[in-house]
Order: sequence, then C-alpha cells, then structure tokens
Amino acid sequence: MINDENEQFNPREAKDPAAAKSKTAKRREARKMATQALYQWQLAGHSLNEIEAQFRVDNDFSDVDGAYFRELLHGVPSNKTEIDKALAPCVDLTLDEMDPVELAVLRLSTFELLKRVDVPYRVVINEGIELAKIYGATDGHKFVNGVLDKLAPRLRAPEVKAHKR
Repeated sequence: MINDENEQFNPREAKDPAAAKSKTAKRREARKMATQALYQWQLAGHSLNEIEAQFRVDNDFSDVDGAYFRELLHGVPSNKTEIDKALAPCVDLTLDEMDPVELAVLRLSTFELLKRVDVPYRVVINEGIELAKIYGATDGHKFVNGVLDKLAPRLRAPEVKAHKR
C-alpha cells in the first residue's frame, strides 16, 4: 500500500518514522470522514458548516488531521464545477447516474489531484481505491481505480510521465 509519507518533506518526520506514520494515519482518517461528510452533503444538501460541526461533535478527532478534513469538505463543493468537468470525460455515466458513494470518493480524489499537488498522484489513487473498498459497492473500487487511472495522466501529466520512466 502506498502511503503519503512523501507528501511534504519534514525533517522531524525524516528522523522520526512514527511521526510520519502518524501524519499518514491522520490524513487517511481525514479522508474517511470527508468522504462520509461529502456523501451527506450530496444527498441531504445541508450546509457545509452544519455538516462539519456535526462531524466534530459526533466523532473523536484526536486521530484525524482536522485541517485536512476541513479543506476537503469545503474544497470539494467550492470546486465542484471544475471537479465535475475533469471527471466527465473519464466516466461512461453521467454524474447523476453514478453511485453517490463512488461519486463522493471520485470528487475528493479529483480535488486532491487538482489542488493538492504536494500529494503524489499514486497516493491519491490508492487512497481513493481504499475509500471505495470501505464505503462503496462490492466492486466500486474497481470503477474508482479505472476512473482515477484515466484522470491522473490528464491532470498530472508530468508527474505520471516521470514516474513511468
């Protein structure tokens, strides 16, 4: 499994692998919660602040990168048009026809590909697949993997090319 220890270099983490793992685990938990919150936003249409407040009250955030959760939760809706335009050519369905869980995962992953270039594209793909395995339909992770495999070269061409060399 790819982790996001390489997202940004931090000298403390280089000396302390536990700190890097902690960051990775906290980011992973932030993505999990953000997926659930985005799913709720898509279906119920509640305000983002209301959803965020509910999640912070109902969940233990001690093992969550709270700032990253907030960035994902607010960043995806703020960039929804750009995200959906990027996704559309990579799926055979309309976004309305997609499973809402897989759509939430793909929007979150697309946001990271577009706006968080410090997160390696392979990490984004891996994390999207893992989220789909946890929350999606039986083979939803295969769909998510296929879409992200098409999307990454479109949004991160230099990084994908460099990796394939």
